[in-house]
Amino acid sequence: MVIKKLVRGLSALSLALVPLLSAPAAQAAPTAEETTLADAVGLVQAAQEDRTGYTRSSFKHWNLGEDTSDGCNTRNEVLISEAVIAPTVETGCKLTGGTWISYYDGQEVTSAGALDIDHMVPLAEAWDSGASAWTAARREAYANDQEAHTSLVAVTARTNRQKADQDPTDWMPPSPEAQCRYVGEWVATKIRWQLTADDRELETLKAYADEPCKDTVVRYTPAA
Repeated sequence: MVIKKLVRGLSALSLALVPLLSAPAAQAAPTAEETTLADAVGLVQAAQEDRTGYTRSSFKHWNLGEDTSDGCNTRNEVLISEAVIAPTVETGCKLTGGTWISYYDGQEVTSAGALDIDHMVPLAEAWDSGASAWTAARREAYANDQEAHTSLVAVTARTNRQKADQDPTDWMPPSPEAQCRYVGEWVATKIRWQLTADDRELETLKAYADEPCKDTVVRYTPAA
């Protein structure tokens, strides 16, 4: 009888250990990386761009944001986080007051309505560079990415619309002081999301990395 109880006890202990032994190890969070602009450009893979099938609606935005209980969508959460003087958040996440600096053109802005939230790498460019093969969920994550502060930026509507879907070969911020930061953040976003670049774009990025922006440091964390 004693032997039977001992066997049962050992069997129960073995069964209890099975889930612990067989459970997959938790995935470690992606590690933040830091490198020179030249080395970062070297991490961007070359590939031809293809816009076949692109529609802006392929990237769901703006969604409920990082805090789904605050009543603010991604656009307003970015505006709140980037304000140099915080706006008042009213019912329905209406923003009043507040001050922002649009780094593309160095303009001070005191009305949230005068700002656009720019996707550092535009949605159409992302589609061309690999996002066409993503799931809808991953495209939504890209379009609302607040985990990397370089992915979304509050800028004057004028500069955002001048930029449109162009890469750095065809458009750069009008403020010369902003250009090296812009190239660094462009490259950081491409690496973060494993997006490619065509030959023309890569040549432009290498030209900035070789001389005017050679001291620029690129910081990025691979997207989960």
